[in-house]
Amino acid sequence: MKAKTRCTWAGEQPLMQAYHDEEWGRPQHDDRVLFEFLILEGAQAGLSWSTILNKRDNYRRAFHQFDPKKIARYGDKDRERLLGDAGIVRNRLKIGAAIGNAQAYLELCRTEGSLDAWLWRWVDGKPVVNRWTGMGQVPARTELSDRISKDLQKRGFKFVGSTIIYAYLQAVGVVNDHLVGCFCHAELRGRGKKSAL
Repeated sequence: MKAKTRCTWAGEQPLMQAYHDEEWGRPQHDDRVLFEFLILEGAQAGLSWSTILNKRDNYRRAFHQFDPKKIARYGDKDRERLLGDAGIVRNRLKIGAAIGNAQAYLELCRTEGSLDAWLWRWVDGKPVVNRWTGMGQVPARTELSDRISKDLQKRGFKFVGSTIIYAYLQAVGVVNDHLVGCFCHAELRGRGKKSAL
């Protein structure tokens, strides 16, 4: 049986390959999952995605399955609990950002309806489909991620710089950045609109 051709970043690690095949770049509309990825992408800043992926189950346990209402109420005891949890990235700023982002998320949902509704309005409900042939062509940020990042920062979100937000858009399928030679690109291509890039 012929092996699947994947984006090179998926590597050989089964967990990374499963993430690439089953999640990355697939349009996501579940608000809890969208919130989870926003927190995890912020936690990744300065680290590899495989590090975060390996800690993902620990994050779910530590952060009450990414329930934003519970996280928004975290106090000093919760901060200390998280700082002492070796299963997650123990960075005071990132932990504080996760709590603050839960509060900002609840306010965004109050004004915009949901994170899903707000996020997908930026692309008129259809993923941007790029046609990269090599990893060197994939940008670290775009004009779209710049605008979304700026809006989130105005709303009080932290660890949402343009590079982090571009990685977030890729992860949740707002942008399809699977390389054209990857089996996922063709599978997802029909669900979006061509990039203006």
